[in-house]
Amino acid sequence: MNFLEIINKCLVELNYKPVNAFEELTKNEHKKIMNILNVLNSEVCQYTRWNFLIRKATLSLPVGCAEIDNTINGRISQVLIDSQSFDYTEHAGQILNGKFKGRNFYSCYNGKIIFSRTFDEPKNVEVIYYTFDTTLDSAGKEKDVIEFATDESLLPMPFVEPILVFGTCMRLKGNPQHIRFNYWLSMYKDALANMVSRCCIDAGFAPSMKLYRR
Repeated sequence: MNFLEIINKCLVELNYKPVNAFEELTKNEHKKIMNILNVLNSEVCQYTRWNFLIRKATLSLPVGCAEIDNTINGRISQVLIDSQSFDYTEHAGQILNGKFKGRNFYSCYNGKIIFSRTFDEPKNVEVIYYTFDTTLDSAGKEKDVIEFATDESLLPMPFVEPILVFGTCMRLKGNPQHIRFNYWLSMYKDALANMVSRCCIDAGFAPSMKLYRR
């Protein structure tokens, strides 16, 4: 379901007139809906470790080097060299001062991924991560913002529609006394709960969502 379709569903739910083309979205309410959709899509995608956001990248570590440019657009989950996992430490200084020398540790520092050991031959660094991107364009390229009519959220079907439509309507009106507010809130919460249940592969891990009413 693309951006224009989501916007029109929001308009219908709010009893506004839908549009035929993206260029017709010129009113203040249109702009508010588009902005809320972007914010909400980003918040839900980045809230937790959704399996549909898992990506893998391969970086090259030259001979004798203990650092490479951090080109990963996301939250790193695992780093492997020669199928050996490297543990993360937030204390980059301890790697820089040699405390973990020769052991399998990595950290991030000044735009670099740094390692506690070097190798006498080039190595491929396999990085498993959760992407910061939240949107797919018409060419199939991922990006971090919804901006065109044909852009699509990375949220999976069938959850993307109720989460974005009901969540947007709820935020736009922002009044618990609104006649449809409780309905929107209920549908939004149910969609989130169902996505948590369906998108969790490992039975031992279940992300949770906390909702607060202002």
